[in-house]
Parts: sequence; structure tokens; C-alpha cells
Amino acid sequence: MANTSTLSKEERKKSKRAARKKAKAEKPKGPRDYARGSKKRKVKKMARGQSKR
Repeated sequence: MANTSTLSKEERKKSKRAARKKAKAEKPKGPRDYARGSKKRKVKKMARGQSKR
């Protein structure tokens, strides 16, 4: 992507969107081999009751 500091906000938006579209067409991402969110850290529930409040 070229230097966009001289462009106005709207033109910058257009060029960025075009660059994203071009990148997606050239290098599409492969399908996931794991479920979405399955690699997130699991959090244990905090102890219930008044001692924690």
C-alpha cells in the first residue's frame, strides 16, 4: 500500500478497503482445523457466597 498521508480521510478509506480486498483475493485464508474459541483460556468460576462479596 502506498503512502496515504496526503490523501483525505474518505480517499484513504477507499484505498485501504481496496487494498484489503486485493489481499483477500491474492492470499485467501485456509479453513480452520479447530473450532472457533476452542483455544481460549478457560476461566474457573469464582467461589460463590458472601465471603467473596
